[in-house]
Amino acid sequence: MSRREVDYAPLHFMFETRTRRELVACLAHQGRMPLQRIDMVEGRSEQQRRAIADAVHRALVESIDVPQDDRFQIVTEHPSGGFICTPAYLGIRYQNPVLVQLTISAGRTTEQKQALYQRMVELLEAAHVPRSDAIINLVEVTRDDWSFGDGVAQYSPEAERKK
Repeated sequence: MSRREVDYAPLHFMFETRTRRELVACLAHQGRMPLQRIDMVEGRSEQQRRAIADAVHRALVESIDVPQDDRFQIVTEHPSGGFICTPAYLGIRYQNPVLVQLTISAGRTTEQKQALYQRMVELLEAAHVPRSDAIINLVEVTRDDWSFGDGVAQYSPEAERKK
């Protein structure tokens, strides 16, 4: 499904939900809600860290249809000895890298992933992160790899049967 094509089927359920947990579960069910980890060496201003976090989320919204209000981010600064990265890899030189690790439900095409990577580096450049310093890792998980509370994998086959 392209960025412009939208599956409106889940919207009916979303607007009928009564609790935040049901809404979160619905969005995860649609494979949209990612967990975003952003790691960098300390030294950037609060404003730049926020701009980096905003860029990462905006890229997800614009390129793989993550809803705007589904923002779950962990932004971590590390002391210089706590973020170890080779100075160059695959011919790309790093000066002050930012590592973005996205955990999302499986199902995106290679084209969608490439579009996400391209859009993310464009937006990170505007936040003063050179393209060569943007390291992006996508971790795909199955629906039963998520728990939205109560120590239960709400979308595991066993939980689905109990409904």
